[in-house]
Amino acid sequence: MPLQPSLRTILFRIHWALGLTAGLVLALVGVTGALMSYEEAVLDGLNARALAVESGERVRLGPGALVARIEAQHPGLRVAGLGIPGDPDRAVRVRFAGTGPGEHPPARYVDPYDGADRGTVAGEATFETIRDLHRWLLMPGGGRGWGRTVTGLCAVALLVFLGTGLYLRWPRLHTWRVWLRPALARPGRARWWSLHAVVGTWLIPVYAVLALSGLWWSFDAYRAGATYLLTGSWPEARPQRPAVQPAGARGERRPPALDAAWQTFTAAAGPNPALATVTLPGARDGTIRIRYRAGADDPPSARSEMTFDPGTGALVSAARAEEAALGRRMADNMLEVHRGRFFGPVVALVFCLAALAMPLFVGTGIALYLLRRRAARRRRDALPMGRPARA
Repeated sequence: MPLQPSLRTILFRIHWALGLTAGLVLALVGVTGALMSYEEAVLDGLNARALAVESGERVRLGPGALVARIEAQHPGLRVAGLGIPGDPDRAVRVRFAGTGPGEHPPARYVDPYDGADRGTVAGEATFETIRDLHRWLLMPGGGRGWGRTVTGLCAVALLVFLGTGLYLRWPRLHTWRVWLRPALARPGRARWWSLHAVVGTWLIPVYAVLALSGLWWSFDAYRAGATYLLTGSWPEARPQRPAVQPAGARGERRPPALDAAWQTFTAAAGPNPALATVTLPGARDGTIRIRYRAGADDPPSARSEMTFDPGTGALVSAARAEEAALGRRMADNMLEVHRGRFFGPVVALVFCLAALAMPLFVGTGIALYLLRRRAARRRRDALPMGRPARA
């Protein structure tokens, strides 16, 4: 009667089977995630000339006048949002509403003083492709296709890797030096194992946060449950985008209340917030929304938000970062949690390097798998004829 495999053997087989399948996807997701870690800084460097404007004694246009001039220069396009910097010598970034399913005109920079077009955002299309590869592997359907589910299942596989890897290491614990210190001087299989197991042990907390936060965008039920655990309330249902846009909606002029909303906002938040992102009313959200960071030294997670009535510009709601509980700030800034920037610049760098190291674990895991198979063949060849080999 054949012997039943032990729990350790079963977990080991699950570990390497997932490594040869989901591990390949995780390596790709890790590299693309690392590339996006400093997207803003890279884009600022690529667009340094377009971003620089001469302020002098000029007076900035109000958001309403700026939107009108932009739409006059680009007939048929509708402004969906403005990224207004506090620095008077930086251009405003403009986002346009989609012109069709999956079609989004490229963002542009404009002079905030006269509305002059300063060109498209260089590098944006490249990062869009990297982002789509990271989130749904460029599979058909985008965020509504199978790619989103596949990356979500691979995030679950990453949690399984962490749990099974920790279990497989635990019975062999001897000293903290063996547990946490890589033995790179050892030759052959021992070196690969040290890189795979010891470095992986160090990065368990980072990969756990990456996996748990990454699932936020993969499964709606998970997102709802995580929101409840963090905030104590269920997320509000998003209104459905209409299948057919009402006649005359495209090209419709922005309501004059945009300037009134901006005046109310600057009176409450100050005349020069570090960055204010203005989202104009759209198909899903009928309010004017302004997200902002008050100070230039504030972290990305210190983002407050105000919403305004599009008809009157009256303040509808205000959520200030300094007044929110930790769970609420995490839920409102899950992307910053996923990047590690929620915890500060040093942790963000660690998260970037950990994501970049994911191919290391795939490579070392494959090397260990092949070396183990080779050693098993050698043991079989060394055995006398008719004697069974040990598993």
